Amino acid sequence: MNAHSTSESSEAYIALGANLGDREHTLLEAISRLDAHPDTQVLRCSDLYETEPVGYVDQPPFVNMAIAVRTTLSPLELLHYMLHIEQELGRVRSIRWGPRTIDLDLLFMEGVALQTPELELPHPRMEERAFVLLPLSDILIENDLSGLTDIVQSALRKLDGKDGIQRWKTCNWRSASAPSGS
Repeated sequence: MNAHSTSESSEAYIALGANLGDREHTLLEAISRLDAHPDTQVLRCSDLYETEPVGYVDQPPFVNMAIAVRTTLSPLELLHYMLHIEQELGRVRSIRWGPRTIDLDLLFMEGVALQTPELELPHPRMEERAFVLLPLSDILIENDLSGLTDIVQSALRKLDGKDGIQRWKTCNWRSASAPSGS
């Protein structure tokens, strides 16, 4: 654990999206890199959803998903590591809400409310985005003490429609990354 990490671990929720290149492979690679960090462990993975673009619509459809991680990193340390992964996987920021090889958004961190120029937790637009809420609802646990499950379920009920979002496939991250028996 590095000197800036918190000594206690927290559960954090991350939204992932991609619409350029091999979308599924890039998402699974990002998950593997998050799990490979010595201070972060991936706990749960949502299904993958193919979604129509929002905002800038002249681009290919996205594949979106969400993961739950346990980490001893601070929120900003986790954010910086996520940005590092995006850069390594070819993310270019040229058009707001534009096409991208990978997008990682820190949505929520257990016990943390934060508002800085660099990071807001919980994510300020999370409740407006079905492409975030549906995958997130896949990985929330029933006895969630943080209140996030209630927030997500309430926001999903308020959204008019979930048009442009369909379950694409089941996440096979664990099976894809499990050691082979050779």
